[in-house]
Amino acid sequence: MDKKALLTPRKTASQQRSRAMIEVLVEATARVLIKEGFDRANTNRIADEAGVSIGSLYQYFPSKEALVIAVIERHKSEMVDVLRGTLAKVAALPIDSAVRELVKTMIDAHRVNPDLHRVLVEETPRAGRIGTIDGFDREFYTLIRAYLELRKAELRPMDLDLAAYICVSSTEALTHGAVIDSPERLNDGNVQAFVNEVATLITRYLK
Repeated sequence: MDKKALLTPRKTASQQRSRAMIEVLVEATARVLIKEGFDRANTNRIADEAGVSIGSLYQYFPSKEALVIAVIERHKSEMVDVLRGTLAKVAALPIDSAVRELVKTMIDAHRVNPDLHRVLVEETPRAGRIGTIDGFDREFYTLIRAYLELRKAELRPMDLDLAAYICVSSTEALTHGAVIDSPERLNDGNVQAFVNEVATLITRYLK
């Protein structure tokens, strides 16, 4: 079987029963990834976690990698959902306030199942394209780029494409590091200070 076939689900969720089975398998895969890590996860372990036969699993997914892709797509969708409506919320805000809201949004998005996020970011890249969750970053880039376009008269002269990239990359790196490696920085007593410092960094760069 070629690599593309191994990464593609066998069945689409056209019926309610199929959708339910796919959801069970994807959720079980996420739990196994969190508990076992990518390398130790396998289809037998996932089928056992889901409470289905290995044959039933293979009716829907040809490989562990195909299951992980489905997990990534669901996780990415959940993170993107956090972004929806943010541009409308910040469009009328001054730069200082808007950047603060965007930083908060990035934190909230990374708080969507942080244990799973860590596995997907730090372990699955070794499997090739299945390790990518860059769709979220593209969504965030589009959001930032649109806001910068609205406010470009208030910014110092700059390449807005490059500026959006730098804003997203910096915020992503700092937020990911805090959520995954230093969660104490984002507890109730510290999160506001973190937001303020990251927002100051981005705002001073833009102005």
